[in-house]
Amino acid sequence: MHTVVEAVTGRIRSRSAGTRKEYLDRIERAAQAGPARGVLSCSNLAHGMAACDRASKDRLTDELVPNIGIVTAYNDMLSAHQPYENYPALIRDTARQLGAVAQVAGGVPAMCDGITQGQDGMDLSLFSRDVIALSTALALSHNMFDAALCLGICDKIVPGLLMGALSFGHLPVAFVPAGPMPSGLPNKEKARVREAYAGGEVDKAQLIAAESASYHSPGTCTFYGTANSNQMLMEIMGLQLPGSSFVNPTDPLREPMTRAAVATVLGNTCDGEHYIPLGRIVSAEAIVNGIVGLLATGGSTNHTIHLVAIAAAAGIRIDWTDMAELSAAVPLLAQVYPSGQADVNHFHEAGGMAFIIGELLDAGLLHDEVATVLGHGLRQFAYRPALDGDRVHWSAGKVPSGDLSVLRGVERPFAPEGGIRLVQGNLGRAVVKVAAVEPQHRRISAGARLFTSQEAFVNAADAGELNEDMVAVLPFQGPAAVGMPELHKLTPYLGVMQNKGLQVALLTDGRMSGASGKVLAAIHTTPEAEAGGSIARIEDGDMITIDAEQGILHVDADLASRPARQPELSTSHVGMGRELFSGFRSRVNSAEAGASVLG
Repeated sequence: MHTVVEAVTGRIRSRSAGTRKEYLDRIERAAQAGPARGVLSCSNLAHGMAACDRASKDRLTDELVPNIGIVTAYNDMLSAHQPYENYPALIRDTARQLGAVAQVAGGVPAMCDGITQGQDGMDLSLFSRDVIALSTALALSHNMFDAALCLGICDKIVPGLLMGALSFGHLPVAFVPAGPMPSGLPNKEKARVREAYAGGEVDKAQLIAAESASYHSPGTCTFYGTANSNQMLMEIMGLQLPGSSFVNPTDPLREPMTRAAVATVLGNTCDGEHYIPLGRIVSAEAIVNGIVGLLATGGSTNHTIHLVAIAAAAGIRIDWTDMAELSAAVPLLAQVYPSGQADVNHFHEAGGMAFIIGELLDAGLLHDEVATVLGHGLRQFAYRPALDGDRVHWSAGKVPSGDLSVLRGVERPFAPEGGIRLVQGNLGRAVVKVAAVEPQHRRISAGARLFTSQEAFVNAADAGELNEDMVAVLPFQGPAAVGMPELHKLTPYLGVMQNKGLQVALLTDGRMSGASGKVLAAIHTTPEAEAGGSIARIEDGDMITIDAEQGILHVDADLASRPARQPELSTSHVGMGRELFSGFRSRVNSAEAGASVLG
C-alpha cells in the first residue's frame, strides 16, 4: 500500500474505533437466520403480500424463499431516472426465475439540480439527501425483505439511498444504475454558449437550443458532475457490478446487467451462497477507496460533503484533512469535462472504471482486501463486462487506455495530484477543486466584493459594474442559513470576467456545481456565516487571499472588532416548500461534518 493511503486509513480506523464498533454491533443484532418476514404475524404478512400474484404469495409463505425490496427513485422528469420505469417488472421477473420474490418497497424523492439551479427550489436540494435517507429507511422498515436493490443515480439520491440503507446494514444491498444518455453537443461548446449568453453575445433562443442539444434523451447527463461521480463511487466501493456505471440505457448490455444484479444480491442473503451485508462492505477501507477514486477521476466537490455523511452512517469518521492528504498522493488519471473535453461516454469507451481501478490497485493506492457485492477483493472490478449469449461475462486481464487524451496511467498522469485541496486560515476552512483551474489562476489576493445573493451578483454583472479584480463573497449560503444551494448562476459570469483578463475568485459557505470548473472557488466555508463564521464579518474592499497551492484562506482585516452581519433571511425560508424545512435548518451540522440532520 502507498504510505499515505495506509496512514490516512489507519488514522480513520483509530478515530472511528468506538463508533464503528457500535454500528457493527447494531447490525449484528439485527441479522437473523432465515427470511426477515419470519418475525411477522400472519396478519402482518397478509397485508405485505395482499397485492402479490398467487405464485409470489405461495413463495412468501415459504420460510426459505428470499424477498428483495426495491427502493426506487423513478420519475420521468429526470432524464437519468426515466429508464427506471420498467426496472421493477424486470427485477420481479428475474427474481421469479431464480425462485425468489421482489417487491417495490417504496419510492424516494428525486429532484434535479439541473432544473432547480438558480431557482428557489435549489435551497431544498441538499436537504433532499436526508429526506431520501429517511424515505429509504421507511421503505425497508416493513421488515419484509432479505435484500435490497437501490435504483438511483443523481446528485443527492445515491448518497441518500446509501445512508438510509446503512441503517439496514445487516441486509445485502446492491445499487442498480441505468446509464448515461448518448453524447450530444460537446460540453465545452455548451459552456461556450453559456458564457456568450452571459456576455450578451447570443440570445435566449440560441442558449436553449444549445442546452437542449446537450441534454437530449433518457439517461444521465454526460458531464462528470455529481451524478456520474456517484456512479464511479458505487463501483469503486464495490456496491454495484463492475463496468455497469456508464453503459447507455439502450445498450444491449444494460438489461443483462440488471438481471445479474438481482442474482448477485440473492446470492448474498443469509441463506444464499455467501452472506455479504451492506454494513460490512462500507468499511473504512471502502470509504478511502471512494475518496481515492474521486480524486483520481477529478470528481465532484459535493462528495467532500456526501462522503462524510455516508461514512458517518456506517460509524466511520472522516474529514477534509483526510481528503486533502490523499489528494496530494493520488494522481489525476482522467480528463472528463469540466476537467477535459471528453464526456463520460468517451471515458467509458477509453477503458473507464476497469482501467482506473486496475491502475490504482497496481500502484497501491486502493485497498484490494475489501468486501464487495461480488465477494472478497476489488481486483475483479478491474475487469470489463461483455455479453456471452444473454448473460454478462467479465474477462480477466489488464484493461489498457484506449485514448491517452482521456485516460492515463499513474506513470504519466494528467497531474501529480487529485485536485481537491483544503484551504484554511482566519476565515475558517474551505474546499477548492483545482482539477480544471489553470495554475496561474490558483492563487488570488484581491479586494472583496460582497453580494447578498446570486441575483445581486448577476444584476451587478448585467449592469456592467464588475470590471475589476475581485473575490466575490457570498456568505449566508450555508446549510443553516438557506440550505446550502449550489451557486451555479455565477459560473458563466465569473468565466467571462476571467476571459477578459481579470483575476477573480469566489468565496462562499454555499456550494458550487458538481461540475465546478475553471474559476478559483473556495466553497463550503466552515464555520458558515449563520453559525458565527468569520465570513459573516467580511466587508467590501477587504483584501482576501485564496491560495490553493499553499492552502491559505485569509482576510487582511481585524475581524474580531467587527460585529457579525445578520441579514434578513425570512424571505428565503418560505415558498417552494422551504417553510417545511425550518427544523432541518435549525438542526443541520456543518459542511465538514456532512451537512446532515441525521446525526
